[in-house]
Amino acid sequence: MIVVGGEALIDLVPLERPAGALLPRPGGGPYNTALALGRLGAEVAFCSRVSTDGFGDALLAGLRAAGVDLSLVRRGPEPTSLAVPSLAPDGSAAYGFYVEGTADRLFTLPPALPPGARALALGTCSLVLEPGASAYEALLRRESRRGLTTLVDPNVRPALIADPAAYRRRFLERLPYVSVLKLSQEDADWIGGRVDDWLAAGPSAVVLTRGAAGLTVWTASGEEHTQAARPVTVADTIGAGDTVNAALLQGLVAAGPDAVDWPATLAYAARAAALTCSRPGAEPPYAAELDRGR
Repeated sequence: MIVVGGEALIDLVPLERPAGALLPRPGGGPYNTALALGRLGAEVAFCSRVSTDGFGDALLAGLRAAGVDLSLVRRGPEPTSLAVPSLAPDGSAAYGFYVEGTADRLFTLPPALPPGARALALGTCSLVLEPGASAYEALLRRESRRGLTTLVDPNVRPALIADPAAYRRRFLERLPYVSVLKLSQEDADWIGGRVDDWLAAGPSAVVLTRGAAGLTVWTASGEEHTQAARPVTVADTIGAGDTVNAALLQGLVAAGPDAVDWPATLAYAARAAALTCSRPGAEPPYAAELDRGR
């Protein structure tokens, strides 16, 4: 089983550019990753604190329909977090957030993950917003020490980061507990630093996504592989990086972080992300769609 921890929120996606009516869509990096894993046929559980409001009900219904295990989800009366993407002409998105007093911020460390858990993935807002961020970080450290494969996608949202220097220090402090670090070129530019230094701090691999320029992996054993992006008419890029996370996690669980077939895994991730980009909002593909596109 793969456990994905972090926020579930509502993206208010504009129906027209540059402005227009807003369509509520399920979202949040960890939520999208869990949804993508479920659609791709993985055994996956979502670990979070979700509101008891109507948005929270809809979020969990989406995961349930994808076959995601919800036994690690706790509920609370606080409202659901909201994100408002601003879409550029190329489909890329910047975000504004409404997160004060929301349910996920009160996440607490669960006593144990299911016995069959083999991997843990964390990222995005949940690693920034306290007090929940410290609980998610404690989960990362505990499960890494227990031997689980861990993937972290910082998915940096500068609008939520009050102290960039403190964020960057905390990012480096997490690396000894990370098996695979996945980040976008924009994340890497904002955080600063070098891939070699990140690898030396602990991860077995660093995966960097570059949008239309594809994605590259560097490993601690000295491998480097690049996969071109699949040509596609882009509706928007919402959820594309989260779909990459799901594809990477499948490869990691199948082989372990030190024995991944990286060329095949990156090619699979590129196909999956292209399908996500081809439709509005975070709508990751199903396994059957990828099988048809081979």
